Amino acid sequence: MKAWLNRDHGAALECEEIAEPDAGAEGLVIEVSHCGLCHSDLHKWQGISNLGSRGIVRRPKPATPIAMGHEIVGRIVEMGPAVGGRRLGEQVIVYPWFGCGVCKRCKAGQDNMCREPTRSLGFGNHGGFAQRVAVPHERYAIPLGKLSPEQAAPLACAGLTVRCAIRKIEPFDPSEPVVTIGTGGVGLTAISVLHALGHRSIIALERDPAREADALAAGAKRFIATPEGMGPASLIEAIGGKVDNVLDFVNSSETALLAFDLLGKGGRMVQVGLYGGELPVPLPLLTGASLTVQGSITGTVEDLRDVVRLAEAGKLMPIPVSVLAMDTVNEAIRQLDAGKVRGRLVLAP
Repeated sequence: MKAWLNRDHGAALECEEIAEPDAGAEGLVIEVSHCGLCHSDLHKWQGISNLGSRGIVRRPKPATPIAMGHEIVGRIVEMGPAVGGRRLGEQVIVYPWFGCGVCKRCKAGQDNMCREPTRSLGFGNHGGFAQRVAVPHERYAIPLGKLSPEQAAPLACAGLTVRCAIRKIEPFDPSEPVVTIGTGGVGLTAISVLHALGHRSIIALERDPAREADALAAGAKRFIATPEGMGPASLIEAIGGKVDNVLDFVNSSETALLAFDLLGKGGRMVQVGLYGGELPVPLPLLTGASLTVQGSITGTVEDLRDVVRLAEAGKLMPIPVSVLAMDTVNEAIRQLDAGKVRGRLVLAP
């Protein structure tokens, strides 16, 4: 089968023939119809992590070329002999964050927290930039139902990631302000999911004022542009005071510090983005104000099922999605790298 392989960091992906995947005894083979392009793909392609004062980490060239892509929708084309209750041709959304399956986290349904080397699609195994992918168990294939595949594909990462992050600030008062930072594909999805869960006082912060309309359409009550140099005091005044909860979908040194400064006593900040940097935390303030600083990485199968249920119920406000041909994947990566993507890009054969 054909696959667009990542052979070196920053280099163009190359279309090559690779071996067909195997369903195994309990798994499935999915023929990819749509695959979202995520910032996690971009970070893997770049091969660089900014660890602040600990330096810039440059990951070695991939030992084995991999087909990236983990926001996958497709149809079942092969089933293992132990699979029951599924059918060939069924359209599904694929949960990509496979764990080892035997550790305590995996047994608790938290594959995303597995400490073993990654098996995830697009990272440890070939992902959706290949024509077909293998999943080790049918539980990782969520029925697409009547959802549009281009809107459903991003739910496999953006959707479940924000659902997992939002759980960390639950329960919340839907009338109390919650601040989101960043209005890229994940940030807009967070606004949409918060709104679907009943929140009605979402304040979206974003440096680019041109993104206001998209944030409001996704369900934000207010949009505040945060130009470079805008200090926390003026922002707190604009918001109307400090807040209980901040979700940061950028997670740079600048946005993390801003999130911290916006918190009132007992406040919680959840860091989701992968931009990089570090957060210098004044420890007396952390203790004295009883603040919580927490990271959040991807999500669980149940998080995916949850956002799919919201979408099926018509509660998710759609975010902008552009569909491009798979053979334009290198141009799509360049657009994302240049910050020119509105909402989400989804690739299709």
